[in-house]
Amino acid sequence: MKHYIKKISTYAMVGSFGAIAMIAFSGCDQKQSEGQSDAFTQASQKQGAFVVIDEVAPNKYKIAEEYPADTTRVILRKLDGTEKILTKEELDALVAEEAKRIDSGESALTQPQMSSGGLGLGEALLASAAGAIIGSWIGNKLFNNPNYQQNRQRSYKSPTAYQRSVNSFNKVKQSSTATKSRSTRSGFFGSSKTGSKSTFGSIGG
Repeated sequence: MKHYIKKISTYAMVGSFGAIAMIAFSGCDQKQSEGQSDAFTQASQKQGAFVVIDEVAPNKYKIAEEYPADTTRVILRKLDGTEKILTKEELDALVAEEAKRIDSGESALTQPQMSSGGLGLGEALLASAAGAIIGSWIGNKLFNNPNYQQNRQRSYKSPTAYQRSVNSFNKVKQSSTATKSRSTRSGFFGSSKTGSKSTFGSIGG
């Protein structure tokens, strides 16, 4: 576990948001709320995401961890123990290929029933926060699909991993809203200081 956290923190430092990954490991509350998938998608589309995808069987993948970030970065951990950061070109190619499968009705993300054994790499990517960012151009045919909203919860390695993700993105959204409110009030009274601060600096576990 210590080795895993060290690896994650190293990747996070490269992406300039070391505090985010480490804060999330402290854990957040497990409260359920209606519409949390929609809130997650909306929040993730407005910022970056740090995502770790694990190969759980040959060519089958699940989302291990994901947190808000200032840049989008996807780490792939393979069965043989090797790890790599997927390039922008690789991510774009995976999304484009999966978009074709969505159009043809072949993608597991839009099916009523999804196997619990894992997804293809493109499917796992689009089920993640990074997919909501990189694949935002796909639009309603995926993100408003009720099967997608249901299946993306099953694309995580555990229910806890899914809930941590939702909580972390919801907290960023709430923090951003509070910051805008403070800025509006400050501007109304004519202060030269907006009172705003970095969204990512105010996230708690």
